[in-house]
Amino acid sequence: MEFQDVLRRRRMVRTYDPDRPVPAELVDRIVQNGLRAPSAGFSQGWGFLVLDQADDIARFRDAVRPPERPENWFAANVQAPLLIVAHSDKDAYLDRYAQPDKGFTDRSDEWWPAPYWDIDAGFAALLMLLTAVDAGLGACFFGMPKSRIGAYREAFGVPGEFLPIGIVSIGYSDEPPRDLRDRRRPTAEVVHRGRWS
Repeated sequence: MEFQDVLRRRRMVRTYDPDRPVPAELVDRIVQNGLRAPSAGFSQGWGFLVLDQADDIARFRDAVRPPERPENWFAANVQAPLLIVAHSDKDAYLDRYAQPDKGFTDRSDEWWPAPYWDIDAGFAALLMLLTAVDAGLGACFFGMPKSRIGAYREAFGVPGEFLPIGIVSIGYSDEPPRDLRDRRRPTAEVVHRGRWS
């Protein structure tokens, strides 16, 4: 598929064909393409948990389901055959930038203008989304309830330094096509040239 076609077709897909698993070779391609994302200082402070077995996905839904409003969280109800949880590792960035070629030996995060550890993990997730579209799959990026991160960590043995920043659900779309062009903000509202105003 041409790159411009991938971009035009990319949208968040929330329902998937339950009878069509994602082939293993596509799972590998999606993950490997995500690892090609840029990262500040080539820190690569990320980690990805791939869930492609029905019992693991059911355990994920149980772990992230908030007891007070279980029906309202997409993360708790998603029925995709493949989930990839993207995590950021802030310490990897602080360690990398404390090295002599960077020189921030105090390991402070005070000088960072934005949390690049989260941004870079998000870049990797975006490459996974685009790879899924290129392979003819549907995908969606979503978050888990903050109150359920501890239960999720415990259920899957995720180390404390890795923060789950979001999940990519992937599968064969079971949604009718949608036209969202009337909801897209006009370019002139969001793109400024030379000066903001």
